[in-house]
Amino acid sequence: MSGELPPNINIREPRWDQSTFVGRASHFFTVTDPRNILLSDEQLESARKTVQDYGRGVTPPGLTENELWRAKYVYDSAFHPDTGEKMVLIGRMSAQVPMNMTITGCMMTFYRTTPAVLFWQWVNQSFNAVVNYTNRSGDAPLTVNELGTAYVSATTGAVVTALGLNALTKHVSPLIGRFVPFAAVAAANCINIPLMRQRELKVGIPVTDEQGTRLGESAHAAKQAIAQVVVSRILMAAPGMAIPPFIMNALEKKAFLKRFPWMSAPIQVGLVGFCLVFATPLCCALFPQKSSMPVTSLEAELQARIRETDPELRRVYFNKGL
Repeated sequence: MSGELPPNINIREPRWDQSTFVGRASHFFTVTDPRNILLSDEQLESARKTVQDYGRGVTPPGLTENELWRAKYVYDSAFHPDTGEKMVLIGRMSAQVPMNMTITGCMMTFYRTTPAVLFWQWVNQSFNAVVNYTNRSGDAPLTVNELGTAYVSATTGAVVTALGLNALTKHVSPLIGRFVPFAAVAAANCINIPLMRQRELKVGIPVTDEQGTRLGESAHAAKQAIAQVVVSRILMAAPGMAIPPFIMNALEKKAFLKRFPWMSAPIQVGLVGFCLVFATPLCCALFPQKSSMPVTSLEAELQARIRETDPELRRVYFNKGL
């Protein structure tokens, strides 16, 4: 519908039904659209003003429903859902495909030597640290010490894993060796995400009722949120790191790459990028962004507080992060 604006559109929620995988996938194909990183600050501020004005009941003359939803998704792509702050450009989900295709493609091309492994794992974990911090759940910031500890621990874990696996695969087929970067990335995600979001595990993340009324903070909800994000991130990386090795292994036996070996990196980056265009939104959609859990799974103290204020409440909701 592109005509005049209907009344009472709930732009605090996504346009598509988030109880279905198809609805969530449609939502994330829009949020992760790489074209969003090309938007200027003026366009982002205009979208924010449109969304905030509509939320206050102020509708610019001539605004259509499609224009409102477009403004909402531009706003969602650049501003944190809990804090409202503008996110760092490379930390936004719309930057995932161009950044990851470049870094992953290079990790899978230059994996044979120790210096190359060290450099590209460091680049990847530095990027992941930015993404994980930018897309954290809740509004409690990490201290500089917590941020530094998380970054060093995650980067060290990824590099040690990659070097250890490289040593183990020196006497196996080249095809097996090509999967070392994926194993290192999967292990690093299990380290990096919980560390970069460690404050959530200590103090909890905001939980609300279905209407969005804040009920308190829960570390149990944080554990569920972080576990879901770890699974999503590993699966997100899988197609781009599992399919291209087979293709590249076959191509490198052909005359073309033997004649033009410098084409290996661009081809690998392109293959990874093609996989990520689909894997990024589809894996983000595996779990609802507005996740939920039973009240009985919360901390005893928080359960007691909720029973006092709303004894009929059965589930609470929270932003799981990305």
